Amino acid sequence: MITYRASLDVPQATVETVTRWLPAHRRRPGARPVQRAATARTQALLVLRWFKDATKLRILALDAGISIATAYRYLHEAIDRYLHEAIDVIAQKAPTLPQVLQRATAQDWPFLCLDGTLIPTTKIAARGAGTADLWWSGKHAQHGGNLQVLTGPAGYPEWVSAVEPGTVNDIVTARTHVLPWLYPAAAAGLPTLTDKGYEGAGIGIIVPFKGTNLNTDAVSRNAMSNALRAPAERANALLKAAWPVLRRVTLDPWRITEITAAALVLLHLQRPITELRRENLSTRSTVIWAHCGSCAST
Repeated sequence: MITYRASLDVPQATVETVTRWLPAHRRRPGARPVQRAATARTQALLVLRWFKDATKLRILALDAGISIATAYRYLHEAIDRYLHEAIDVIAQKAPTLPQVLQRATAQDWPFLCLDGTLIPTTKIAARGAGTADLWWSGKHAQHGGNLQVLTGPAGYPEWVSAVEPGTVNDIVTARTHVLPWLYPAAAAGLPTLTDKGYEGAGIGIIVPFKGTNLNTDAVSRNAMSNALRAPAERANALLKAAWPVLRRVTLDPWRITEITAAALVLLHLQRPITELRRENLSTRSTVIWAHCGSCAST
């Protein structure tokens, strides 16, 4: 076998942060003994390589200096094992939905955006209601898990929901995981913009009008709403472009919840946007939204 040096396209600060998190997790009460086949830094590099390059487990095991059998055991024993352990440690740092809404209120965000995305998976032999394939998404014509992604006015992903099988559509997933928290926020003056797939979501959830023969007011409202929501369309692309493992998950699809939460945390660790740019964008969005609100009320 030929060995060679390679580079990992991840900031050094991200590696160091994850490396610091892991020893704290290892020292928690009730943790397994400290003797490990790999150091915390090796484990951090292992999970980051998996997220960034979707590296095969056999290669990760060889480079980490552990046997393939040990690596597979670590992979499939989710508690206290290298890959899953590291995923869980990172995912625990993800913000909760109440925390995101509290920050949005404190920073005076003019609105939020909600969108769904499918995280593709390998084919899973699991049945849903009747003869339906549980993880098959008819909308996307592939197997995967449905997630809801909440973004700020800058279009950066701020929160991701728990996963639902591909047979569950966006509105049902949203009603289960996010809408009950968005209604009080909307009542306090923080509306949420969505696409047409969320028709009937409820008060405070701004959904474009459907139809081809719309009046001028409806057309203008749709145009303004779509313009404000346009940056949010890049949120899902940011997650999947930064961490290609989200383009096809080969682990248990129910683990997509922790995998995507961890990807969100890693994305925020290298977030390029500055506070000044966020404030300026928020101010411009507030002005535009004021015009949009005036249009909607006429």
